[in-house]
This record gives sequence, C-alpha cells and structure tokens, in this order.
Amino acid sequence: MTVSIEQRDRYRILWLAGVRHVDLTQHCLKTFGQPDRPRVDLRRRHQALRLSTDDVPLAWYVCALPHPWCWDTNAHLAFEHAPGHEWSGDALVPGLHVELRNARPITGWGEHTIPRGVELRQSRIYRTCRNWQFAWWLRLHKDAPDAPPMPCDQPAGDTNQLRLI
Repeated sequence: MTVSIEQRDRYRILWLAGVRHVDLTQHCLKTFGQPDRPRVDLRRRHQALRLSTDDVPLAWYVCALPHPWCWDTNAHLAFEHAPGHEWSGDALVPGLHVELRNARPITGWGEHTIPRGVELRQSRIYRTCRNWQFAWWLRLHKDAPDAPPMPCDQPAGDTNQLRLI
C-alpha cells in the first residue's frame, strides 16, 4: 500500500496515523491513542510512503494544519487498505493532494457521526475536531476498541510532530 502526499499549501503540522483503537475522552491526535506513526517529512513538498500490509490498522488518517492556522483549511483524509484500488484527490481541501494505491478513502463521517447523547458533543472543541468525528465513525462502523492507557514514562500527545521553522 502506498500513500503519496503533495503539499500545495504551507502546513505547520503534518502527520499520518495508523489507527488501531480510539480514546473518545480525547480530541486531536490523542483521540487515536497510540497509533502507528510512519515518518512524514513536513519540509518535503512531495513524498511517497509505503505502508505495510501485514497487521493492517483499522484505518489510516492524514492530518495537516495550515500556516497560518484556519479550521476551514485543515486537511484530513481517512483511508483503508483495499487491494487493487487506486484513488487520487484532495484531503478535504485543495492544499493537500493525496494519491492512494491499494487503498481507498473512507467517507461518510463528520459531525453527524457523533451520537447525540454523548456529553462531550456539547463541547465545540470536541464536536468540531475531525479526528474525534472519525474516531466515532470507527467506533460505530468498525467496532474500534478503547485505546490502552498511555505509558507513564511517555508524554501524551504527538511527540513526533515536525514544525516549520
């Protein structure tokens, strides 16, 4: 499986996560607990990553936050392993173009995915977090298990983020 990423706009954060479980008490990257994190180089305009098809996660998720930050131009793309499929398009916004080989996008998730009775849905920071929206889709459609607790000697959050200097 291959994912090719072309940055057409400037991003201050760019990551790829192989999601195996979810933590619905968190938002942003923490929503995915301890995901697989292949190295993505924020400084490269074009890059292609080969993702193993052994022990495939429930889904993969690309997230890129623009510089300057603007919620409307955040790039997001969820996809899954799908032998024989190819796809090319924007990761929600025109600034990040993605090509998938042996994978296909996962669509149909969004704010409407979050069950109405969920208390954190009332919080704007959770409700508008696309990672959290997708985590709910994974819970409801792929029966994503709860993430294990973070190890005590490892800080929570994204410790592998690259930032523009």
